[in-house]
Amino acid sequence: MMRSSYSKEDVTILLKDITGQVEPQPAEVREKLIQSGTHYCEMLPLEYKPGEKYFSLYKEALDNYASLTGESAAVVAEKIRMKICKKSEEIVLVSLARAGTPIGIIIKRYLNKKYPELKVHHYTISIIRGRGIDKNAMAYILDRHSSESLCFVDGWTGKGAILNTLRKELAEYEGVCDSLAVLADPANITDLYGTQEDFLIPSSCLNSTVSGLMSRTFLRSDIIRENDFHGAVYYSELEKEDMSIEFIDRVMEAIDFGKDYSLMDEKQESTVKGIDEVKKIQEEFGVSDINFIKPGIGETTRVLLRRIPWKILVNDINDNKYIAHILRLAEEKNVEVIEYPMTRYRACGIIKDLADT
Repeated sequence: MMRSSYSKEDVTILLKDITGQVEPQPAEVREKLIQSGTHYCEMLPLEYKPGEKYFSLYKEALDNYASLTGESAAVVAEKIRMKICKKSEEIVLVSLARAGTPIGIIIKRYLNKKYPELKVHHYTISIIRGRGIDKNAMAYILDRHSSESLCFVDGWTGKGAILNTLRKELAEYEGVCDSLAVLADPANITDLYGTQEDFLIPSSCLNSTVSGLMSRTFLRSDIIRENDFHGAVYYSELEKEDMSIEFIDRVMEAIDFGKDYSLMDEKQESTVKGIDEVKKIQEEFGVSDINFIKPGIGETTRVLLRRIPWKILVNDINDNKYIAHILRLAEEKNVEVIEYPMTRYRACGIIKDLADT
């Protein structure tokens, strides 16, 4: 089983530990390989190590948004409870590695504390756009739990690519709910959300140091065999910088357990879907591949941390409350930031098409 800095009580990680077997690649090398046809899951990126100024922005984000993160987690936890407990006596949270893992832990801790009589289990597994879900991990879970008890968890929605992949993959698993529970659903594509606001989830600011020191997931046939789980690397060299448990503890401390979160739902009346805005951006900016467009604060942050950005679009360039870390990263990487009106998102990252360079 995979190593992580999380406890076994918080999560069972269904990943193969491939530490030391894959050489991480710098963003420039990975981007060229990806755009020439190599799948992103066959490589691992070098982990971005934040400088003092950027790290201070993460701490500020945690101070400012631990409360909203906790509230969103509690709201979606109540929705999960009401949906799953109609059919099952237990709840099995299946978080999508790696961004979903800390969110799944927070939801599990909330449900355990609020409803101690409930049986709540939590696994984290890999799903990869273009490659699908880890079927060995699914078999492991379904050998131990009923299909009706499962609920999949992630951090936020971007334009919906992972949810589309999930729904396609789950079509072969009878009885498994194909909804995706997220803290933030700016794309307006799921009923299991904490909020539809594109807000700054602090964990999106960092990589492995807020995700149990795990890498993103990896799938390549020379290392991941037919009966293996998808793989990941454990970054032991970052143990002194690990914020994973502190993040979860801070969010849990911010939740008011005297409040009835089951009554809270701020469903927006807007019929605009995130994908509508993405298609508009694609047309206006002449982007050849829709996968180069990564909308939402979380996805924009990932573009700046892991890819080669071309442009960053923001709703309000003076919005220091939500996008200060994005502006900091864009400045560090000398990426153009453009003010551009969006209905669903506060920010959007566009990856550079290396064919144009």
